Amino acid sequence: MKRDYLRVSDFNRDEFNMLLKRAIDLKSGIDFTKCPLIGKSIGMIFEKPSTRTRVSFEVAIYQLGGHPIYLNPKELQLSRGETIKDTAQVMSRYVNGVVVRTFSHKTLEEFAKWATVPVINALTDDHHPCQAMADMMTILEKKGRLHGIKIAYVGDGNNVANSLIEASALTETKIHIATPHGCEPLKEVVENAKKFTEVKIYHDPFETVIDADVIYTDVWLSMGEEDNTEKKNKFKGFQVNSNLLKRAKPDAIVMHCLPAHRGEEITDEVLDGPQSVVLEQAENRLYTEKALLEFLLSL
Repeated sequence: MKRDYLRVSDFNRDEFNMLLKRAIDLKSGIDFTKCPLIGKSIGMIFEKPSTRTRVSFEVAIYQLGGHPIYLNPKELQLSRGETIKDTAQVMSRYVNGVVVRTFSHKTLEEFAKWATVPVINALTDDHHPCQAMADMMTILEKKGRLHGIKIAYVGDGNNVANSLIEASALTETKIHIATPHGCEPLKEVVENAKKFTEVKIYHDPFETVIDADVIYTDVWLSMGEEDNTEKKNKFKGFQVNSNLLKRAKPDAIVMHCLPAHRGEEITDEVLDGPQSVVLEQAENRLYTEKALLEFLLSL
């Protein structure tokens, strides 16, 4: 039976933590010569621009022995009115899995409904589960554990925040969110996560980061919102800078999923500083995606 990874909660706690361990093993070189995707092709439909997600997936697929096929939606019949159902069903006859980066999460769910091969969410407006997996791998590497770690997320309650909350529930990582009124994460995500771990919503970043092990931020305006000056103005005072960092634990690490708008949600001093792990965080996308592809395509 095929499995999809559309959001973090598609996996249970044991599966998610197993994949983190497998990603760390892959990074260390264990089973480096194993190529589970030999003879297999993976379709990649990207409706949104991408640097890290596209490159990491293409490299991961290639290094696992597979063949990535990048598909620009403008070159597909979807752009001329073909239904998602027809596209998903036909592609399932050609490829062994599909990676989709799109706007509406419902579009992704519709594609996965009709596809007979595994579908992986490479980002939607509501969820970014591949990023969350790499985030948790990075924290585990840097802190040696996940249980009880406090993450202070400062910024928009966007797709990254939603997936980070779901990942916290699976790893028993405490997560405190600081966001302006009206920019909170999805209520359903928050309420479900509270059943398994500590999730708190604040509107004061300085209160949120007290004793934090991790400070995490993302852009204030997601793709498609760049001209929303009204929303952007709400984030005054939510910048991750040296003053905010002082409120966290002395050994706190700083995370950002990138791309960053330097001087807005985070300063150069912090982003390039000794507590920043953003480059390791970006690198770990490669290894978590390898573990994910290996798992889903071996079922």
